[in-house]
Amino acid sequence: MPLRFGTIEQTAFFKASPEQVYAALLDPKKHSEFTGSPATTSARKGASFTAWDGYITGKNLELVKGKKIVQEWKTTEWPDGYPVSRLEITLAAKKGGTELKMVHSSVPAEQVAEYTGGWKSAYWSPLKKYVAKRKEASPKEGAGGKKRGLTRVGSRSRESASP
Repeated sequence: MPLRFGTIEQTAFFKASPEQVYAALLDPKKHSEFTGSPATTSARKGASFTAWDGYITGKNLELVKGKKIVQEWKTTEWPDGYPVSRLEITLAAKKGGTELKMVHSSVPAEQVAEYTGGWKSAYWSPLKKYVAKRKEASPKEGAGGKKRGLTRVGSRSRESASP
């Protein structure tokens, strides 16, 4: 039986700079703060990392500060025989914040639906709250104490089979 893969594509908007979003994703202290779980993330190319107390493991393949993160990625639930997936996050400054585009490819097809929801609930929503709190704590970055963070999330998934 051939291996079956899917791709998850999501877009999120954060009321924070690309550098702040990049740092939250790669700095282990900030990552742990916004997810609420231990992480050994790193902003070094070639570095291995863990997130969610070892549930996620991977390796940084390409890093462009404040712009791009490319990683090998898998979880402890990865099916036997499947290669690691590829996670690519691009960050772009947009009026009022940062647009994050994520393409998570070569995901085992049976896990696409679960991970599609997981990215939203375990990453984008908590990151929204994290940047909102940081904005409120820093008046020069976010006047008026208004809640800031994720304002929209889009998602698309597709499935394919290996040859």
